[in-house]
Amino acid sequence: MKFLFHRISLTLFSIIVCWCIIFPTSSAIGNEMIKEDILNAIEKKYAGKSFEADFKQISKLAALDITEEASGRASFSHPGKMRWKYMAPEHHEIITNGKSLWIFRPQENQVMQGDASSFFKAGAGGAFLSDISLVRKNYTIRLKDVTADYVEIDLVAKKQTPDISLIVIRISQKNSEIQRVVTYNVYDDTTLFEFSNIQFKKIDPGIFEFKAPKGSNVIDMD
Repeated sequence: MKFLFHRISLTLFSIIVCWCIIFPTSSAIGNEMIKEDILNAIEKKYAGKSFEADFKQISKLAALDITEEASGRASFSHPGKMRWKYMAPEHHEIITNGKSLWIFRPQENQVMQGDASSFFKAGAGGAFLSDISLVRKNYTIRLKDVTADYVEIDLVAKKQTPDISLIVIRISQKNSEIQRVVTYNVYDDTTLFEFSNIQFKKIDPGIFEFKAPKGSNVIDMD
């Protein structure tokens, strides 16, 4: 009986050990497959394409416990072209042709201009939305959450800056559209963008250029 009990115990132990080894490995493989499927889906959806979307922005400053909301309409075109048109709470625009950047505040008659690469480094301002290939190129990607409605992935910048420590993207399971982007910085501040009414279409490249209105106060950004 002792010998039989010993053999049964040993067999059960072996099964448990094998399960503990196989299950996490299978889970990891499954997560990698899901991650790869969703990356392929958004690349197919966004690569080389132009689109417009309504957006809602919620920014939170952790240290000051301040929350600010804004909304508007944004346009994106590959590679690196964006125009964020803020309509509320006040009108202003952020425009880039992928090289130069302009921030236009008509109520203040002010234009700030500078180098786009400095402003959008590590993903600030949703830069990857105008060039989806940057997701694989510039980030370490982790699967965060999977539901029947959406998938969320974490993007950790390979070259981190104080401005961006993590980006979380929510992708629709229904149509592979990017519904939400949340950026985090090292100070625990967050900026959330929610996108709706997304329309893929041809966009006049001229809207990603800007000329300061005559008489406006032009400020060069370092």
